[in-house]
Amino acid sequence: MLSSSGVDSVIEQAIAALSPTFAAVDLQVKQNLSRVLQAFREHRVGAHHFASVSGYGHDDLGREVLDKVFAQIVGAEAAAVRVQFVSGTHAIACCLFGILRPGDELLSVVGAPYDTLEQVIGYRGSGQGSLRDFGIGYRQVDLTTNGEVDWQALATAVRPNTRMVLIQRSCGYDWRASLAIADIARIVELVKSQNPNTVCFVDNCYGEFVEGCEPTAVGADLIAGSLIKNPGGTIATAGGYVAGKTEYVEAAACRLTAPGIGTTGGATLEQNRLMFQGLFLSPQMVGEAMKGNHLAAVVFDKLGYQVNPLPFAPRRDVIQAIRLGSPEKLIRFCRTIQKCSPIDSYVDPVPGNMPGYESELVMAGGTFIDGSTSELSADGPLRPPYIAFLQGGTHWTHVAIALEQFASQSETAL
Repeated sequence: MLSSSGVDSVIEQAIAALSPTFAAVDLQVKQNLSRVLQAFREHRVGAHHFASVSGYGHDDLGREVLDKVFAQIVGAEAAAVRVQFVSGTHAIACCLFGILRPGDELLSVVGAPYDTLEQVIGYRGSGQGSLRDFGIGYRQVDLTTNGEVDWQALATAVRPNTRMVLIQRSCGYDWRASLAIADIARIVELVKSQNPNTVCFVDNCYGEFVEGCEPTAVGADLIAGSLIKNPGGTIATAGGYVAGKTEYVEAAACRLTAPGIGTTGGATLEQNRLMFQGLFLSPQMVGEAMKGNHLAAVVFDKLGYQVNPLPFAPRRDVIQAIRLGSPEKLIRFCRTIQKCSPIDSYVDPVPGNMPGYESELVMAGGTFIDGSTSELSADGPLRPPYIAFLQGGTHWTHVAIALEQFASQSETAL
């Protein structure tokens, strides 16, 4: 077990070493905030856009302007930002069911999808209206043994009936590098060279505002994500988004609402102000999460654990993976995060089954918005090699406090 002075030394040394990295993150925040402010100015966002309508949600001026602002920020033709999306998985599912038809094929180009999409696709489970139940095929290009995109296999993977490729930007629950925007641009170029009619769809969860642009700015046809992750700025209370080419956004919105209604319906339920403000705050919140991840990588590396990304490596999302090696350490880590949270700090996370996940999970998230991974949280499946996935953090100093708490209990000597 480390002494109190030993813990302080590890944290202080890590902070000092990361000073240039933190400065670079701040510059990225400034660039992304400038992009947000420009969109707000050009669409003349005002206090009157915070008002809402009830019932069907027809002619909601705030919702319509928010869609336009969001689309401009991510470099897309159109967007649908809606509180009616239950989660990122729901927004993704609307895109899949909105565009794919019986006989089409969905091709995942970065290996197996995130756990919650397995039942949507029909990869696991049956009889609940999955893509497979509707006669939509599925195939995947596995990652290389090094956990990287298999570029050679991808160069010949697209078939005439491959209607859509799924590009998962974040690592999910895999020990692999998340995708950089440059990687996504290269994937899109390869796919379009084989079949220009194939829709390139990016699961953008955890990646928004990490780099200087979004996948739609480098050729992706469609992206989707959650508002209780990066673009909600930690204050959006629910919802998700889809953005991209107008026809594909409308198709996804028709799956959310109904054919013929699409993007024209959906009351915003007095949430417009929070969604506008959350979008404004997003670059800063993402920057703080990135700093916290950098700090966690350096500290856990010093403590002798394997980490992904490595210390000082570029960030491609707001997730830091830590290979803890045992269920006991994974549970203890999540309990430490929970103990250092502002909400429900007295609760001890225990492993359990979660809807949509194959393995038992242990999750920590004493967050103001239930399930918000933009706030400090951690989770991991109870399966070898017992990896904790740390994400979010409205202040990097909050992450530092949690790391101090865990390190002081660590049995690993420096």
